[in-house]
Amino acid sequence: MNPLQQKIIERIKTEGPIPFETFMEMALYEPGLGYYATDNIEIGRAGDFYTSQHVHPAFGAMIAVQLEEMWETMGRPPDFYAIEPGAGAGLMCLDILQYLQDKEFYHALTYLLVETNPSVQLKQKNVLNKYEDKVRWASSLLSVGNRKGCILSNELLDAFPVHLVEMNEEIKEIYITFSDDSSFSEIRMPLSTTALTDYFDEFSVQLPKGYRTEINLRIKDWLQSASEILSEGFILTIDYGYPSREYYSEERNRGTLLCYYRHQVHEDPYTNIGHQDITAHVNFSSVKKWGEFFGFRTLGFCRQGTYLISLGIDGVIRKLFANSPDYLFEVARIKRLIFPGTLGETHKVMVQYKGKGNPQLQGFSMKNQAEKL
Repeated sequence: MNPLQQKIIERIKTEGPIPFETFMEMALYEPGLGYYATDNIEIGRAGDFYTSQHVHPAFGAMIAVQLEEMWETMGRPPDFYAIEPGAGAGLMCLDILQYLQDKEFYHALTYLLVETNPSVQLKQKNVLNKYEDKVRWASSLLSVGNRKGCILSNELLDAFPVHLVEMNEEIKEIYITFSDDSSFSEIRMPLSTTALTDYFDEFSVQLPKGYRTEINLRIKDWLQSASEILSEGFILTIDYGYPSREYYSEERNRGTLLCYYRHQVHEDPYTNIGHQDITAHVNFSSVKKWGEFFGFRTLGFCRQGTYLISLGIDGVIRKLFANSPDYLFEVARIKRLIFPGTLGETHKVMVQYKGKGNPQLQGFSMKNQAEKL
């Protein structure tokens, strides 16, 4: 038994069974012990999973294109902040700054990384040492201050702790307890908060008997924080997920909770505790509705592949790699960001906006499915 398991058990002994959301929070974020809070967290080929930024630098280049368009849309303000919480190794930031370094927009840009883990922050500083004049760090989103620009959420919301619920004769929440051999087990108890009941009403969720799923309430708190620090600008969210109607469809009756350990995917959150990632898909309808509550309008929503093609990734590929002897190899890697059956299909892109007017963004010119939310 590792120290994190012992700490969870001690909490259960003190408080009684804990909601799965509390278990997930400790497994991922318990200081010094949780998956994202240790000194040895690795993401990418050496870790447990990879994101679009690990597939190819062209992904960061396309986000740079989007940031530049946002800056233009806002009338070229002299100070534009790209704010990225949970930036991992900082590779997307690196690729964005490399793409923009010779452009006029670069002089207006400050890149702000929000990172609570000191060891991850140190790794980011080593990766980004060439751009130390452009990059700043903050320990929380609310400590960023009042800014204009764009908050970049790249596979961030899926790592927020979620409530697990199951419908039998009535809706119950999954709580965690432990047995005599110190193994964790689930029990079903009344809902821990009325916010869960409100969620069902707000998104017209009706679950049939035997249906098990998850609810992410923390997205609402995060959007509130975003609204408090962003005086004008955008939230760019890239994550895997669905509109509410698809999320809670009949065929998804076991939910979307997944665990990642050494690039293997499984569904048991009670193994490798503190050493594996635990995620759940995003209900993008909640991001839209709660965003509107805090003053953000949804400008667009579509699959990542469609978005990148609309944004002009073909032209960026030619610009960056046309003269490369490895051109075909580079294109093959980039296809994993775009094609069906890849991140291009599983991941969705959503942009929300606070400010004047109703900007039309190039990335949604081919297909905008915001009405599905």
